[in-house]
Amino acid sequence: MEVTEVRGLTPPPGGHSSSPGQGGGAYTLPAARISSEDILFCIDVGPESMVEMKFNGPNGRPFTRLDSIKQAIMLFVHAKLTTNPDHRFAFAALSKSTYWLRKEFSSEVDSAIAALRGISVDHSSSHADLTQLFKVATHEAKKSRAQNRIFRVILLYCRSSMQPLYQLPSTLKLFTLDVMYLHDKPGPENCPQMVYDTLVEALERVSEYEGYIFESGQGLTRALFRHMCVLLCHPQQRCIQDEVDIPKSLTKKSHLGDSGQADDNAVVVSSQ
Repeated sequence: MEVTEVRGLTPPPGGHSSSPGQGGGAYTLPAARISSEDILFCIDVGPESMVEMKFNGPNGRPFTRLDSIKQAIMLFVHAKLTTNPDHRFAFAALSKSTYWLRKEFSSEVDSAIAALRGISVDHSSSHADLTQLFKVATHEAKKSRAQNRIFRVILLYCRSSMQPLYQLPSTLKLFTLDVMYLHDKPGPENCPQMVYDTLVEALERVSEYEGYIFESGQGLTRALFRHMCVLLCHPQQRCIQDEVDIPKSLTKKSHLGDSGQADDNAVVVSSQ
């Protein structure tokens, strides 16, 4: 995807003005190529992926984390392909280690549906090792680069007390890692903060571009969907995560609107 040259009058943050020393001068944002993505979803299939969310399906049965993850991924795939139909997706599962669900990268929605239908939960999983995931991602990223594409891994992790193990690949920074972490609330038997810190450390050590990590311990499907929508952001067009201020809160907007109306209707008493 080619981004054409953009011109404006007010320099963006960190932008270069064509009129040095003058505020509000014209600036030019040079044309740049935004590469299509190869995205590998890695889905945790350990026992905690079957924890129920606070949402019931059409038959009255509560959705599990895995059910919600599948829906969120399909939302992501449809939205991403609407933006650029050249993006491609593959699927892997994380039990004790990583294994393929669908190795061929494809832009076909039916391929994604078939891969997600093939997921089975490993109730005996005792630990999680990301080493193989990073090796696979590094290998596949080299093939993507040869086609002028970029590679991204989106890890969906569900273990509240199990810190993932990993060894770094021999070559670093060939792909971007995003993480969506669903967990229980902290308690005597789990410490999701330690798991989260380990995931952050891994992300920072392997990511080529700015990787995002989101977490939710409330069991709310809307929180998962909201975070997955933010992950639609292309790695080459991202700000750092601390500066992400989307999506906007509709509640705050309505409060601001109400206060604005109140100001418009206020009676001003003159002291003269």
